[in-house]
Amino acid sequence: MKSAVTVSLVEEARGGPFVFWDGLPAAFQQAAELGFDAVEIFAPGPQAVNSSEVSQLMDRHQLAVAAVGTGAGMVKLGLSLTDPESRKRSEAKDFIRAMIDFGAQWQAPAIIGSMQGKWGGTVSRETALDLLRDALNELGLYAQERGVHLIYEPLNRYETNLLKTIEDSVQFLGTLQNDNVRLLADLFHMNIEEADIAQAIRGGGNLIGHIHFVDSNRQAAGMGHINFEPILSALNDIDYRGYLSAEAFPLPDSVTAARNTMDAFRRLVS
Repeated sequence: MKSAVTVSLVEEARGGPFVFWDGLPAAFQQAAELGFDAVEIFAPGPQAVNSSEVSQLMDRHQLAVAAVGTGAGMVKLGLSLTDPESRKRSEAKDFIRAMIDFGAQWQAPAIIGSMQGKWGGTVSRETALDLLRDALNELGLYAQERGVHLIYEPLNRYETNLLKTIEDSVQFLGTLQNDNVRLLADLFHMNIEEADIAQAIRGGGNLIGHIHFVDSNRQAAGMGHINFEPILSALNDIDYRGYLSAEAFPLPDSVTAARNTMDAFRRLVS
């Protein structure tokens, strides 16, 4: 298993659960100094980031890009894959395709979290799930053609009313026409929705493609009440070899949150 830390470049999301906030150069340097393997990038969009700069930072600091987030499509543009308007759904898919292209430059998958949207109003739950299924079929194939997985993230009840548990998400992925979509197991969301996080991870098996390594209070691992030992045991049981990525509040500050994460990672993974 490998370590990663998040950096947000989206000013509209400032105050949200991302460790670093002050640009890519500082994030890469601090991540390297603390011993991380990779950085997970939450960008305003593919055109907002200089790809050459990312490549140079990766080479300079010997870091990978673990994944790229697509949530700015919702935060900045109000786009979702289950919007009642077909035009906005098309715009949402275009945005995600562009982010898939952006991440694929470094073999980094794109994550679909908040852009999955919700059901309600004129959109029934069944219709919303059909729209989500069609989008993941299309976008999963698009990602596959570019050599990367597409990552789908179940969220907690306060952020979505679609799929909230790993079990429900596994069943849903089983209805897709392609097998290139993987699950993001976010421990904060799972602490709310799962009866047993470790068992849920075992149930996810090889469909789990990314982990958000964070505690019950959305602070760095070790700063809340999650018992991580059974979770790491479950990840070993499913032979998980991906990233444990810190999507945590920068409390009491970014460097301390990152250092606390790395301390927990070394203690647990070793």
